[in-house]
Amino acid sequence: MKELIEYIAKAITSDPDSVVVTAVLEEGRTVFRLAVAEQDKGKVIGRQGRVAEAMRVLLRVAAVKAETRAVLEIV
Repeated sequence: MKELIEYIAKAITSDPDSVVVTAVLEEGRTVFRLAVAEQDKGKVIGRQGRVAEAMRVLLRVAAVKAETRAVLEIV
């Protein structure tokens, strides 16, 4: 799942080398924290959060297939 988030984020950012995804286990779920360059935050979030929400949906689908729970945070 971490690789999925990295792949999507690197594809839409101007500076793919600045994409960092960390995974932390909290309260029985995996929290993925996505950090990108300051100038790329708008691209990752998208208009009215559409891109971020789409990434979260894909993450939820992957988590269900793996029988776990996962959350995406953009920092």
